[in-house]
Amino acid sequence: MGILDKHKIIETNATLLLVFSFLVVTVGGLVQIVPLFYLENTIEEVEGVRPYTPLELAGRNVYLREGCYVCHSQMIRPMRDEVERYGHYSLAAESMYDHPFQWGSKRTGPDLARVGGRYSDEWHQDHFQNAKSVVPESVMPPYGFLARKEIDGRYIHDIMSTHRFVGVPYTDEMMENAVADFMAQADPNADSDGLQARYGEEAFGHAVNVRNFDGQPQLTEMDALIAYIQVLGTMVDFSTFTPDASR
Repeated sequence: MGILDKHKIIETNATLLLVFSFLVVTVGGLVQIVPLFYLENTIEEVEGVRPYTPLELAGRNVYLREGCYVCHSQMIRPMRDEVERYGHYSLAAESMYDHPFQWGSKRTGPDLARVGGRYSDEWHQDHFQNAKSVVPESVMPPYGFLARKEIDGRYIHDIMSTHRFVGVPYTDEMMENAVADFMAQADPNADSDGLQARYGEEAFGHAVNVRNFDGQPQLTEMDALIAYIQVLGTMVDFSTFTPDASR
């Protein structure tokens, strides 16, 4: 009896087909799942990656609320054309504090994983007001209303508590100073020493962006969104980063 005849027996016998299908799926699942139980962490820890500041976290919520993820991914794949256009391929560690993470393959606009620091705050202001003013071929709708929506951080402690509950390592000190840090990051005249101590050079090796992001005296959703955009891809120093070959 040839191999095709044996295969035909399985195909024409529903019970045998079910049994062998179950065995194949079981073995495949075990091969993928079992090794994970022997790893202390499935995400390689990378120096510099930190939780978002209160203002950046608020900006990320604006980003999600407005559906920016529908047209922009934050996932640079390790392919030559993507790396040359966007920069170093994305690391899982860069999204370890994202709930939900923004990885994906659907792009109407460019990937934003490394957009932080690439453009000035003024460029982002113009882009959100009228994207065509800086990118004529853009199909992005205007978001100028964000510059008119003031925020005061009254709910930021609750939002951080939720993220802390799912594993983001916000310390008690970070929680206690949530509102103060929220207000300080967008005010260059405020005392931001505490903010820098908790999230900056001393704790994570790089300073926090502190400035008036939207150029207005009041604190707005535009401030928060630009603060978030300007930190994307800036936490890891890829000039010194070496992947862990043992993993």
